[in-house]
Amino acid sequence: MLDTLETLCCLVGVTGGEEEVRDYILERVMPYADEVRTDPMGNLLVFKKGAVAPSRRIMLCAHMDEVGLIVTSVTEEGYLRFAQAGGIDRRVLMGKRVFVGTDRLPGVIGVKAVHMTTPEQRKNLPEMKDMYIDIGAGSRRQAEALVKVGDLVSFDDTVVRFGNGFIKAKAIDDRTGCAVMVELLESELPCDCWFAFTVQEEVGTRGAAVAARTIDPQVALVLEGTTAADIPAASGADQVCKVGGGLVIPFMDRGTIYNRELFQTLTRLADENGIPWQTKTMIAGGTDASAIQRSGEGTAVAAASVAIRNIHSPACVAKISECENQKRLAELFLREMAK
Repeated sequence: MLDTLETLCCLVGVTGGEEEVRDYILERVMPYADEVRTDPMGNLLVFKKGAVAPSRRIMLCAHMDEVGLIVTSVTEEGYLRFAQAGGIDRRVLMGKRVFVGTDRLPGVIGVKAVHMTTPEQRKNLPEMKDMYIDIGAGSRRQAEALVKVGDLVSFDDTVVRFGNGFIKAKAIDDRTGCAVMVELLESELPCDCWFAFTVQEEVGTRGAAVAARTIDPQVALVLEGTTAADIPAASGADQVCKVGGGLVIPFMDRGTIYNRELFQTLTRLADENGIPWQTKTMIAGGTDASAIQRSGEGTAVAAASVAIRNIHSPACVAKISECENQKRLAELFLREMAK
């Protein structure tokens, strides 16, 4: 599980440019699939038969895309101006290493040096328009020979295992869910199941809306990464959830009220099988479940998420055991659906 997760986190899949991630997943799962579709949106939809055909059509879902940047212009000096692709707090950008375009051109995000700012300017966070990507070009002509407006920009792909069972990487949101589904597809399933690897979740759950219309599931489990704010600046309910506090099983977020029966099923399975779990202490965030729930005649949805510190940044932090428990709970869920 961990090797699959690390490999997926190293791939580039900024929202709207998920091809590299999709190609890798397709290569892994093709020998095990009974049906594979790639729709015009870019979703990868995989069906695999299990030991039994359940009474309801089941879908597991995880999104392939990650947050990143997109090149908007090139300056006369050869620097790149950019905008965000997905929800990014600009505080995490300054001084970060990035890769530009499909050729992974290395660059660094820069901003005016502190020595050149006024005391008043130092009180405020620089706007994104005041930042630039330095690719080592000496002119617009040199830069435009390497980069095009519209090229996607991903964060540094270094993965680090550290501390007491932690992992740091970009895009753990939601390569953890993708890793779980890849490994489930490579195993014997207790029941028939559709697996939706979706695109463009980070810009409004767009791929999931299309995937759900195609598959028309009656039950869906979304495998996600979710925001943990267990840092010194937050306390109590403001921490939302904690890395190391257990798998996150939400009852509600900003886009979805999760099916109560499925919520109770997941929490019971976790309790019966010694899987630590928690739920969010704040109604925040959203997942592909919001689009899936409203598709067709409606879908009963649930979610099982990994708590991630520093989410939507180059340094996402998660607990390795919780990524592994996400797979365990998904397996147990499918066994339950097989009944």
